[in-house]
Amino acid sequence: MAIKRALLSVSDKTGLPELARGLYGMGVEMISTGGTARALEEGGVPVMQVAQVTGFPEMLDGRVKTLHPNIHGGLLAVRSDEAHMASLGEHGILPIDLVIVNLYPFAETVARPGVTFAEAVENIDIGGPSMIRSAAKNHAFVAVVVDPADYPAVLEEMKAGEGELSEATRRRLAAKAFSLTAAYDRRIAAYLAGRLGEGAGLPERIELSLPKARDLRYGENPHQKAAFYREEQIALPCVATARQLHGKEISFNNINDLDAAFSLVKEFEEPACAIIKHTNPCGCACGDPLAEAYRRALEADPISAYGGIIAFNKEVDAETASAIGSGGFVEAIIAPAYAAGALEALTTRKKWAVNLMVLETGSPEKVVLKDPDRLDFKKVEGGLLVQEADHKETTAANLKAVSRRPPTEQEIADLLFAWKVVKHVKSNAIVIARNRQLLGVGAGQMNRAQPVELAVRQAGEKARGAVLASDAFFPFADGPETAARAGVTAIIQPGGSKKDEDSIAVADRHDMAMVFTGVRHFKH
Repeated sequence: MAIKRALLSVSDKTGLPELARGLYGMGVEMISTGGTARALEEGGVPVMQVAQVTGFPEMLDGRVKTLHPNIHGGLLAVRSDEAHMASLGEHGILPIDLVIVNLYPFAETVARPGVTFAEAVENIDIGGPSMIRSAAKNHAFVAVVVDPADYPAVLEEMKAGEGELSEATRRRLAAKAFSLTAAYDRRIAAYLAGRLGEGAGLPERIELSLPKARDLRYGENPHQKAAFYREEQIALPCVATARQLHGKEISFNNINDLDAAFSLVKEFEEPACAIIKHTNPCGCACGDPLAEAYRRALEADPISAYGGIIAFNKEVDAETASAIGSGGFVEAIIAPAYAAGALEALTTRKKWAVNLMVLETGSPEKVVLKDPDRLDFKKVEGGLLVQEADHKETTAANLKAVSRRPPTEQEIADLLFAWKVVKHVKSNAIVIARNRQLLGVGAGQMNRAQPVELAVRQAGEKARGAVLASDAFFPFADGPETAARAGVTAIIQPGGSKKDEDSIAVADRHDMAMVFTGVRHFKH
């Protein structure tokens, strides 16, 4: 059955002129609503206004225009049912064979800074989802298209099939349509629950509907298939919103490491660089200019940095690009922006540069922003663990000095730097730092003494005069004792162990400063 009549009502006009001309060229009669009808008429495509079909004008500022039996009867009538078709004839209702609809941009609206509640509510589409659901339910006879990306394929199939679309195509389009309306309603429900204060704390029910952003080369291992699914409403600079400017196809592990790297540099307002291997920082430093931050980050562990992921929180300039290009193999770089000539310097000077993945997040002035409502998900077999994201800030005012000697101003600055870094290291986590530079890391060990030994070994002689951060309390005094023997002068830790006094005694015996934060930063 060839498509003879189409209903078009779109807020996103992408691809509309080409679609309309293609349908008109195949003799399809078009019905449309306000803004879409005007766009079609301006493009020289004849169109019938919805009001002509319903015999009723649009009203209530456009809230009511397609909610009418002449529209939904034309969509829902079963063409093989004689009674349905007789009813259409009796009431003068025209069958509609194709629906082209996309919805008011609710998610985009509520993502805008400063959007009012009234603006959000006004962008809840009613007529659009109703038409989509009617057409999708009756997909045996009606095709529904909700994504401009599908326009070319629909036109091509209609041309090849003398105006017809196959049952398989109509079913695929219907499934996509129902997925869209389900995700749309979930987003509205989540927004209203948050704004109206319903269900304090975490939601009673979580339903995820994420569009596939891209297929990936493979998963954590080559035998695992993988894809990346993106949250549609997210607007902050991050790996999900970044553009890839250069390099090979990105992988599962690449995205994981890029996210870890960029999340770390977003902790700092001053120019910062992080180098990541297997989601743990092997280098991190602040410095001005940015090239100095990179050189200092690389000093921490140049061996582990080979093949690593590099992140910056400021625009990469030519000097920084040149410094990276003169070093060893780099897998990927993520930054807010790249100055003129920087991208060329990164991608042409080494053999490995042809595959170097370069990502740009944009909005460098907003790079330190965090979404306070962001939830963190961890998949386990049979379910999801859900928690608030760890955005807890610690300042000098939050530190409680528990040792006989309080920390100096320089030690406080270094302790706060180390505390930001250790939050991004896998537990059990230890970080040694000095002058806003990471010197040693101990990550993912089964007891707290071992990561101290690892961090001290990596820092070597640079541990003398440095500070140490521990993501959780010391259950025994062996960790602080190892740090003291290495020359560490100050320790930052949450406190709260039954044996805190033993650790404090070690600090006092070696004239170390020790501060408690009262906050733990486990990262499993």
